Parts: sequence; structure tokens; C-alpha cells
Amino acid sequence: MEMIEEQLGSLRIAKRCALTEDPTYLLDIDISKPAQAERSCLVAVSCSNKSIKIYNRETLNLLREYSGQPGTLSGVRFAHMSDNILFSACGDGTVKCWDVRLATQEAAQLFRGYPSNVFISFDINCNDLIICAGTEKAEEDAFMVFWDARGNTNNVCAAKEPLGIYSETHNDDITKICFHPTKPNLLVSGSTDGLVNVFDINKDNEDDALISTCNSDSSVSSVGWSGKDYKQIFCLTHDEGFCWWDLAQLDTEEPITLLHSVDVREAVRTENSSLNYLIGGFYHEKADKLFIVGGMLMGNIHLISCGIDGLNLVGILRGGHSATVRSFYWNMTDDSLLTGGEDAQLLLWKPGAVEKSLAKKSSMKIASSVRKRVKVHNNTLKAKKK
Repeated sequence: MEMIEEQLGSLRIAKRCALTEDPTYLLDIDISKPAQAERSCLVAVSCSNKSIKIYNRETLNLLREYSGQPGTLSGVRFAHMSDNILFSACGDGTVKCWDVRLATQEAAQLFRGYPSNVFISFDINCNDLIICAGTEKAEEDAFMVFWDARGNTNNVCAAKEPLGIYSETHNDDITKICFHPTKPNLLVSGSTDGLVNVFDINKDNEDDALISTCNSDSSVSSVGWSGKDYKQIFCLTHDEGFCWWDLAQLDTEEPITLLHSVDVREAVRTENSSLNYLIGGFYHEKADKLFIVGGMLMGNIHLISCGIDGLNLVGILRGGHSATVRSFYWNMTDDSLLTGGEDAQLLLWKPGAVEKSLAKKSSMKIASSVRKRVKVHNNTLKAKKK
């Protein structure tokens, strides 16, 4: 464990994306999973200016950009089985599938939601068969919308309609959707209603599908899976809290809560550095350890290890970003870290790396376009997922 913490603490900047004067936040990051080891990974980034950028992962050279999306983007995900297929969700109530090999601004496939849907979260399951997107609350309802992710062979241009929805288990904005890393039928969702729900989507209806409901006692900002065989779930909250549960204890007399920190900032406060916010978490398979990523307003990144005995600050990554960091991706293949910030910078961190270019951009912090969503309030006919 000490070796892993030392390795994380030794992360240094290996690459930066080219400097740009485009004032945009980097909101979400994902990388492709090439079937052949010799092929380079691609990095997809969703931006607050409603564009999606594709980079070479090793060089961070910009390869392609999909600009002018009709609404705020709520994430990007590469397919698990194909490194050329990318999905994105948008506040206009659509999910799009892109073939990143094609020099076109047209999506390869469109998945359309219901008229009232404003998507703010989404994911695709590990066998690339099911897409799920979470919505903002519209009037009294918040939905989880499902589609068959497989392409239309007869009519590629036709928008795909939903398989159905879940509508009873959350009563406020569904801020995060996360499928299980290896079990395609398991899904965890988080909401501003404070609930973190686990579903088995193979069940016939929403009531039967709900396996567990955990209460964070706050507004949920992020959720994820952790532990051996990924039998644990965790969440972060908008007021910088942390909850961690063990689903393996559901059928036992043991408590399922492993740790609950009302304010992570206070739990890891030091004399020399204070944590301002949390970004997300990741499970380190080699170390069998859960880590939280947070930061400071001026760009320093905090790495925090989680144990049932509490939280510990592992290291602080300095000298990279000049504003709040909004997104990250941990690559367990080579123990590297990608980060994106409000300074419009994308950085690649590797253990012991030496940055060849010392160029660093000054702060470009801007008013967040994420706060400019237009809510839609239309009632629609609900269809239960079959």
C-alpha cells in the first residue's frame, strides 16, 4: 500500500494540450480501450462551450472536434468493445453516437428521449448493449431513460426511441449514472434527493429492479463502484461529503456503511494546504484501495485514500492547473492520470515524468455555462422499461 501511495505522490506532468484562447471548462474525460495493445488510446473531452474534443492520449494533440451541440453536454463515454465509437449526452434530450474515424459533424446514431427530458448524466453498460441517461426534475418527475445501444441496420439515420424509463425511485435531478464495470445488468444512480440507488435492470419492472437504496443525507454529485469484484459503492456530495457502502452485507446482520464523512475538507485538513472541493473517486485494483480526487481553487489536486478507519491525504499535485479542476480519468493500465480544468487545460500525469515544455497558461476562469441550462416542463406519457 505504501508503494501505491508513493507512486501516486510521484505523479508529474508528462504532457499538456496545446494552449488555446478558447475560454471553456473541461467537464468530463474518457479514454478509448483499444483491442490491440500497439494502438494509441484516444481521449474524449466534453466542454462547457458545447463541443467535444478528441485527442491523442500520448501527445495530447487535438485530432477532431465536434462543435455546436444544441445543449449543455453531460458527459462522454467510449464504447467498451470498439475504440472508434464514442457516446455523448446532451441537455436537449438526446444521446449521440459518434464514429471518431469520420471527418463529419454528423452523429452516426441518435438516441432521442421524451419531450420533457433534459439529460444531465448518462452511461453505457460494459457490453455496450444498454444506454441509460438521467434527467433534471421536470415538474414532479425525474427519469432514468433506457435505450438499446445497438445501431439500426435498416435505417442508420432514424433516431432510436427509448426502451422505457424508471420514474419512481428518485424525486429530484439524477446527477450521476454509473453501470457496474463487469456486470452489465447492474447500475447505480445518484440524485440531489440524497439517494443512491442500485438496480438490476434484468428485472421486469422498476420495483423489482431496485436492489438497494442508500441515503447520503445530502445532494449527490458523483457515484461509483469499488472493492474486490466491485461489490461496494460510494458517493460524493455537493457539500463535499463522502459515503461508502458494502453491498455484500445487504443479506447479513452487518451494517453496510463502511465510512461516512460529512465534510472531507475537514477530515484531511493540514496546516500547509486546505482542500476546497471534491471531483470524484476511483478504485485502484492493484492496491485494492479506493481514492478520492479533490482540489484547490487555484488548481492544485489532492489525492486522498479511503479506509474504514478514515481518510488520509496521499499527495498534492502542484504546478499543473491555474484554476479549479473539473474532471479526471485514472488509467489503471499504466497508473497515469488525466485532468481537465476551468483553465481549459488538459494534462497527462505519470509517475516520475518530466515535462519537456514548461509553458503554463494563466488562469482563464469564466462564468460556467453549466449554470445556463433551460429547464423543460412538459408532461409526457411514461412507459415502464420492459
